[in-house]
Amino acid sequence: MAVIRPFECVRPAEKVADRVAALPYDVYDSKEARAEVEREPLSFLKIDRAETQFDESVDMYSEQVYKKAHDMLMEAIDDGTFITDKDKAYYVYELTMDGRTQTGIVACASIDDYLNNVIKKHENTRADKELDRINHVDTCSAQTGPIFLAYRANAVISAEVAKAKQEKPVYSFTAVDGIRHQVWKISSKESVEAIENAFAGINQIYIADGHHRAASAVKVGLKRRKENPAHTGKEEYNFFLSVLFPHDQLMIMDYNRSVTDLNGLTVPEFLEKIKENFEVEKVSGQVRPQEKGTFGMYLEDGWYVLKAKENLYEGKDAVGRLDVAVLQDYLLNPVLGIQDPRTDERIEFIGGIRGLSELEKKVKEGMKVSFSMYPTSITELFDVADQNLLMPPKSTWFEPKLRSGLFIHQI
Repeated sequence: MAVIRPFECVRPAEKVADRVAALPYDVYDSKEARAEVEREPLSFLKIDRAETQFDESVDMYSEQVYKKAHDMLMEAIDDGTFITDKDKAYYVYELTMDGRTQTGIVACASIDDYLNNVIKKHENTRADKELDRINHVDTCSAQTGPIFLAYRANAVISAEVAKAKQEKPVYSFTAVDGIRHQVWKISSKESVEAIENAFAGINQIYIADGHHRAASAVKVGLKRRKENPAHTGKEEYNFFLSVLFPHDQLMIMDYNRSVTDLNGLTVPEFLEKIKENFEVEKVSGQVRPQEKGTFGMYLEDGWYVLKAKENLYEGKDAVGRLDVAVLQDYLLNPVLGIQDPRTDERIEFIGGIRGLSELEKKVKEGMKVSFSMYPTSITELFDVADQNLLMPPKSTWFEPKLRSGLFIHQI
């Protein structure tokens, strides 16, 4: 049973919400972050990435940067940019992109559920990325970027969401990227209890996106448990900010690949090698795979369709049956020599949001081959997590991205 709690939310005043709301901290490099904060001075990115407030010579992971984030958050609360709701509530957060809507519940999940595997992971985390967010959360005493969780759709929760949406939203705006954001508050005792009880009847919650933020929040909570001799388990640091979406509303986009060279092979030699495990057909236009087991491949002379031979999927576990694993195990590793895609600098990963033309552009600019993928399904993600397995790196690209700064959980 999952513990999903309402909380006292720190959130932007309605008149500035659209300006405060920011994309996640890790979609920008340092230069892009500086440009965005210059474009929109109220952007929450200036708190999520406080190095933007210093000269470029300052180490972005230094103590003064995290202290600056804390100070700016406190200033924003003091000057009325942010308000604090004094009642424990859930929030409905709806995002609409290209006419497709997904609606989640903003709440706090339990770090014990994370540790006990009620909240399931499908991805490894990197210690350096964890440490950055540990320092940020601990210094700010606040979780500022929600973790994107998924659950199997539930009729009670859906009914409460539908009921809440009949009221006036607390926020309704369209961001500069065209994505519409709407938020409603759920604070009535009956509705709060109904949602809390419904989640208590759900045995598996899944991290869709935000493994590093989740791991960091958990480690800060464990640190504070050790530091607090009067620890009860009810303190806010025992819970982390999340948005929970029903599985049937989520869209996973393709996560594509480009490689710098053909591992010493000529194009004819390369094509001959991959025919051992794939059917290969030259085609005239861009290839966006329409079914599992099909891949697009772009070389200097144009597009190809690759179809994995059926035996490649036989006898495999939930990871081995993923298209990203099949490509890795039967082409990227044996033919192109990419043994560890996490660390090999010869491979680049390109989110599907950037389109197939980006794969062509990579080859025209010097890469030798690009691959377009059929997206991993949410069912495949659940299957991998249920078997306590891990996805290969860069298996899923979720859109739209949750905004930071709309909901803050103080710990």
